[in-house]
Amino acid sequence: MNKYYTRACNFYYGTVSKKNIIKKKSIPLNGYNDISFDKIEIINRKKSKIINFKDISKLPNKVKKIVNRDLKNIKKKKKFKKLNLSHIPILMGIINLTPDSFSDGGLHNKKNLAKKRVNNLLSSGAKIIDIGGESTRPGAIDISPRKEWSRIKFILKILKNKKSFISIDTRKSFVMEKASKIKIDLINDVSGLSYDTQTINYLKKTKKPFVIHHMKGTPKNMQIKPTYKNVLLDIYDFFETKLKYLRKQGIKHNNIILDPGIGFGKNLKHNISLLKNISIFHSLGLPIMLGLSRKRFIKDISKENDTKERIGGTVSSCIQAYLQGVQILRVHDVKEINQAFKVFRELQN
Repeated sequence: MNKYYTRACNFYYGTVSKKNIIKKKSIPLNGYNDISFDKIEIINRKKSKIINFKDISKLPNKVKKIVNRDLKNIKKKKKFKKLNLSHIPILMGIINLTPDSFSDGGLHNKKNLAKKRVNNLLSSGAKIIDIGGESTRPGAIDISPRKEWSRIKFILKILKNKKSFISIDTRKSFVMEKASKIKIDLINDVSGLSYDTQTINYLKKTKKPFVIHHMKGTPKNMQIKPTYKNVLLDIYDFFETKLKYLRKQGIKHNNIILDPGIGFGKNLKHNISLLKNISIFHSLGLPIMLGLSRKRFIKDISKENDTKERIGGTVSSCIQAYLQGVQILRVHDVKEINQAFKVFRELQN
């Protein structure tokens, strides 16, 4: 079957966006006036074509029906339990309570250091705190659920009485169940809910919000020559198939975030293709999250200009994602990214 996909493109920002909306020359992205678009790209696995809105009526009926359905999803306001998506990007601050995470392993896995880290993230503007007790860096090996839980339980107890949105970065239903007894707002499972057969039962029972994350393979083997027919469309199809499966399993709510998984079973070419065309995922009708912070692709692009923290590359890729309407950015350096966006918005307006 010749399947068609719709990607919003040719974006406007800030006050320019509002002027174009008033003149009906562009459509607000995700229902908000900060970003709008005035063209769409119609894509299939053989070719693609960028058209103006007025040309949609000239499309074959079958394609026109798909495009209009996708446009409804692209235009609608995205809502999510306890998160305000009207002011983006929302920054998810990372706290890895591990000895071996790729950029911050061992830095926060003691009680006083972890507490200080959490307070810094919150004071710097993080709206979500993402807590992880197992490294999923390339080449990482699994650890037991009990060991993972032992690393993170103390920080959940510290956060229990704080006004904060808590995400658990885990693949294990045992850890999810334990965390639920203390405090948890979001499940961030990098395996795409496939590692633990009990995870979907847990999500159905608790109705917890969650992230559908794409990863090709496992952390141990994901970066060993990853291949795709078309990385953009393959991952779109993965999300679409997973959503249909979850609906059949009885998960009916829309408190679901999509994360294409930059660096998780992708080479440089794959990552760049995703980042340049990330707006295609808006047509699935759910918020998008990206983890770009300090990733290997920054080193691959910058080469001899690489630095340990890779803040420059993180900032530029985060802004690129924002300019295509990505709602949530998962980052280590919350204060610096927040500063970058404050300056960027002021200059835009």
